[in-house]
Amino acid sequence: MNLMRLSWGMGAAVWFAVIVLVCVALGPAAVIVALAFGLGPDVALIGAFAERGRLKPTRVRLYNTLHTMTLPIVLLVIGLVTFFITGGIDGGFIYIALAGAAWFVHIAADRAFGFGFRDSDGSIIPVGFVV
Repeated sequence: MNLMRLSWGMGAAVWFAVIVLVCVALGPAAVIVALAFGLGPDVALIGAFAERGRLKPTRVRLYNTLHTMTLPIVLLVIGLVTFFITGGIDGGFIYIALAGAAWFVHIAADRAFGFGFRDSDGSIIPVGFVV
């Protein structure tokens, strides 16, 4: 394992612990949000495999978009900033942050296990290696 994969794994572990604590504090609704956004990025894999380990080229763009860190970080920041500005859970803003954190953990765990973006032919671009 290289340093890049190790750092992705540590980030995933820390944020996963935060998600577990938030879910324990907030209950079933938080668990549903965390599961939906934690598993959500892999919706691109449903019916998308051309052969073992390779996606159909038409599904690569969706997969790569859902496995980009931009949207989860935006959700996380918007949720946290709004939560701290409004000062409460009642507005539901913590759930936006939770969604972003769960999505982030999914992508970070993928990177930790070596699953990077997909090449145009559908094959995995390994994390931490120059292709």
